[in-house]
Amino acid sequence: MFALLRLIVVGFVVLTIIYIGLSLYSRSVRKGKLRAEWREQAQAGVAEQTEDAFVDIGMIEYDNSLRRKLILGVYVVPTVLVGVIIYLTNFA
Repeated sequence: MFALLRLIVVGFVVLTIIYIGLSLYSRSVRKGKLRAEWREQAQAGVAEQTEDAFVDIGMIEYDNSLRRKLILGVYVVPTVLVGVIIYLTNFA
């Protein structure tokens, strides 16, 4: 029983570190794309707002997007796989 508890705690810590890393990476990539998009608009002369305002609005949209929620799969997929492996090992 202690081994299962240790597996759960260590797994949660590792998955949290992976989640934070993926989340920060995804946010930085999105910010880079928004800045590039703003520069293209500025060169074309159609930029209606400052770069910071454009990026802030884009990041608010990103925070509500499906892509950000899919990163939570970092917790779901490994947990389900470990559960299936434990079940098949013990009961199949």
